[in-house]
Amino acid sequence: MSNVELKMERWRYPRFFTKDITDDTAIVDGEDARHISVVLRMRAGDIAVLCDGHGTDLLAELVEGGAESCVFRILEKSLNRAEPNIHLRLFQAMPKSDKMEFIVQKAVECGAAEIIPFFSKRCVSRPDEKQMKKKLPRYQKIALEAAKQCGRGVIPRVGDAVEFSALKTLISPENTGILFYECSETPLRDAVKEFKANVDIVIGSEGGFEPYEAEELQKCGFAAASLGNRILRCETAPIAAISILMNLTGNM
Repeated sequence: MSNVELKMERWRYPRFFTKDITDDTAIVDGEDARHISVVLRMRAGDIAVLCDGHGTDLLAELVEGGAESCVFRILEKSLNRAEPNIHLRLFQAMPKSDKMEFIVQKAVECGAAEIIPFFSKRCVSRPDEKQMKKKLPRYQKIALEAAKQCGRGVIPRVGDAVEFSALKTLISPENTGILFYECSETPLRDAVKEFKANVDIVIGSEGGFEPYEAEELQKCGFAAASLGNRILRCETAPIAAISILMNLTGNM
């Protein structure tokens, strides 16, 4: 297969993240090595796309496979084209059931760089610290798998869950801050005229926000925006919001 054909078919190849990279060789180990050798049954000469986790893609040819370690020869290095030029953080109020898993997966696919769960007044689901310690590795694994699937150049981070009161210590007035608020009637295009490189968005749980919570965020510089006249589920709202923002900033 020619280099032109390899480039055209790049999206078809399996994608893996690795930090074990030299000038002309990359090594994939652990679960991914087993997936390459046992599940995908890749053989010497097969092609994969490897990523350094910092936005660089490596088109690579498998030289030696194994269930514990796989060695690849690097054919080409290029800048990942799937990464947005904005750094979007999603602050998501904890929803019920396993909805957060869905939100993490789709937020990563749509372009979020970070997802931070938080507990607002109206959150029905309030896992304790021990339960969250079990959930967070699961969320991070979902983020990793979603990043592979959609061709991301970085692995978005899922942060520790925090209380609403702690949001003020995490957000920065230097960022574009947007509160998607069920009581707002202002369309996003009117609420925010210009987007900075770092964008923070806040979305509530099934019950939305208490008025004082919305006021607190607006005092911190967040613009209150509406997602339209239809009532969106809490797992739909972040996906709609991120998609709209990616389109408005030229990242779709």
